[in-house]
Amino acid sequence: MRTSTTGSVAVIGAGFSGLGAAAALKRRGIPFDVYEAEDDVGGNWLNGVYETVHLISSRKTTAYAEYPMPETYPDFPGARQMLEYLRSYAEHFDLRPHIRFRTRVVGVEPREDGAWTVRLATGEVLVHRAVVVCIGHDWDARYPEYPGRFDGEILHTKQYKEPSVLRGKRVLVVGGGNSACDIAVEAGRFADAAHLSVRRGYWFLPRTIMGIPLPELSSPWMPVWLQRLTLQAALKVIVGDYRRYGLPRPDHRLFERHPTINSDLLQALKLGRITPHPDIRRLDGSHVEFTDGTREAFDLIIYATGYHLSFPLLQDGILTWRNGVPQLLGGFIHPNLKNLYFLELHFVRYGLGPLISAQADAIAALIDVQDRLEAPASMLLQRLGVRPVRTLMSGPFEVIRFARRIARFAGWLPRIESVLPRTVPLPATAAS
Repeated sequence: MRTSTTGSVAVIGAGFSGLGAAAALKRRGIPFDVYEAEDDVGGNWLNGVYETVHLISSRKTTAYAEYPMPETYPDFPGARQMLEYLRSYAEHFDLRPHIRFRTRVVGVEPREDGAWTVRLATGEVLVHRAVVVCIGHDWDARYPEYPGRFDGEILHTKQYKEPSVLRGKRVLVVGGGNSACDIAVEAGRFADAAHLSVRRGYWFLPRTIMGIPLPELSSPWMPVWLQRLTLQAALKVIVGDYRRYGLPRPDHRLFERHPTINSDLLQALKLGRITPHPDIRRLDGSHVEFTDGTREAFDLIIYATGYHLSFPLLQDGILTWRNGVPQLLGGFIHPNLKNLYFLELHFVRYGLGPLISAQADAIAALIDVQDRLEAPASMLLQRLGVRPVRTLMSGPFEVIRFARRIARFAGWLPRIESVLPRTVPLPATAAS
């Protein structure tokens, strides 16, 4: 197949992050093409979530910084409203003419000249100036492994769409995250019996405190230790000891892992609509044995056990991993190669829109300046002390501040490159 060369940037995915990247490139006048496997914008919000899902972050904290959600939306919009919002964003910034729908990218490879080869499922091969990977992390479903065999139906939350599949069944939901709790609560309303198995202790937080959405109580000036202290004091009054609900105490400090935000689970446990269990010991036909020795019969198991972070469209060796975290500067800039960027990888206790807006602006600024640089912009950033992140569990304001600094600083990189001694060795790309 003939290779076509273009000077545009390839944005892979037209979901939440892909649209943000496209709008940022357009604002800087940088040509781009968006490749989307589906027939519309929206990503997970188009067909990857269950119908009854609502944001756990609020309307105000989830919207792009440059495009607020309508005031008529509730504090916690649902799936249809989020999809309408993303479609409106694409229309407002006139992004659709740049999107190739029903076009799947199957390979991305670096070229010696600093450009990128992009291979499509159709066999078409294109050369792009830069690549922004916007495929997210909620698509490669992770399944746990237990001894034995289960003879009933098994689903992952990725496959769960609406509560009719729960009716008339004895349902076990495995996991303690946001999707697990949402589906367990729905099972408590629609299934014949609803059970929840959690392997460890989680922090379960209410959606609101004093009527204010929980993410909106965060503030850039408040350090994490103070947020933790304040919220834990409130939880002691509002929630109490999790063991009173049949749940284990958290096995980590608040914010060290992503907390679960759900105002209905604890009430459903108190009402007896959901029966809590510890981890699964083994599967035995129609029964499940738990680590406390109890056994229950089930018709359906729903694994709410998360997703693998993976990038099958990238050649092996393009990314370096440490403790399951790709080694990226700020969590979105490749440390060694020109013009390879990633969006929407962070797990933050906040809405994604402001983070996407800030990182997309930084990416556009770096792409804009790269043609005036001999070395990859990321290597210059490393010479100035920037290191790959150690974790994607990040505070939102730290991520936003870093991205904004990069966007403001990018224009100075050609001058810095001209004065930096070329004999100075680059620092190691691993996190210090």
